[in-house]
Amino acid sequence: MATEDAPRPEDGPNALDDEGRRSDIGSSPMTERSEHLSATTEAYDAVADLYAELARDYLDPLPLDRAFLAAYAEYARGARDRAEWSSGVGATTEPEPSAGTAAEAGTAGPTAEPGAAAVIEAPGRPLVAELGCGPGYVTAHLAKLGLDAFGVDLSPAMIDLARKTYSDLRFEVGSMDALDIADGSLQGVVSWYSIIHTPPEEVHASIAEFGRVLAPGGHLLLGFFESAGDPVAQFDHRVAPAYRWPIDDLATRTSEAGFTEVGRMLREPGAGERFRRGHLIMRRAALQS
Repeated sequence: MATEDAPRPEDGPNALDDEGRRSDIGSSPMTERSEHLSATTEAYDAVADLYAELARDYLDPLPLDRAFLAAYAEYARGARDRAEWSSGVGATTEPEPSAGTAAEAGTAGPTAEPGAAAVIEAPGRPLVAELGCGPGYVTAHLAKLGLDAFGVDLSPAMIDLARKTYSDLRFEVGSMDALDIADGSLQGVVSWYSIIHTPPEEVHASIAEFGRVLAPGGHLLLGFFESAGDPVAQFDHRVAPAYRWPIDDLATRTSEAGFTEVGRMLREPGAGERFRRGHLIMRRAALQS
């Protein structure tokens, strides 16, 4: 997550928490990391404490951003409700276990890649990952909106801060283009100003990974710096190299990966901000009956 102008994997998985709510999400097994991932990790590790202080409560004076996050949360909850009814949950007869559901009791579903970590949802709340979560402020905000939210970030220093600040939530070190999460196990994915650090030629890999971990009909939220009519271009981000995107271009690339646009918001820069802000809600294609 970046505010003005998101953010090295840990060794070994973590066990279920004391309440058994979710098995380990784990860290991403990467033997070769691209140069931009290493540079971004080192840069955010170096400024983690200062960044966390500056980012704290930054959504408070941004009503449009909060409103778009709230709308996204409503879509995510609706997708879960539809999935439950389509699988028979809430019907008058006992539903048969679904072969394509997310993992239960710590066992990965059959669509998971070998070694992929299972995830267990909190009852009644859709499971949503914030990828590039930084110090966890937006993850905590999503949880307040009724989502079973957890965070993933490249920076161990950021994850340490997030765990200390929001001890009731789950945070893991990992890369958003190689997630250790089972296929189709999430109702939502949020990339809130984290995809900005991905070079344009590598964005397709991240979007494809978002689609892999999302259940059919699940929702993706992208937040980014918008280029205001100019082509995608690198800019002088204060922490690590980053890119501004034309909203139509990013929407098209996401659509080409199997998503349908639900809505968008453009916000002009406010006090202390340099650039226009772009936001997209995209829905992963549902399975055809």
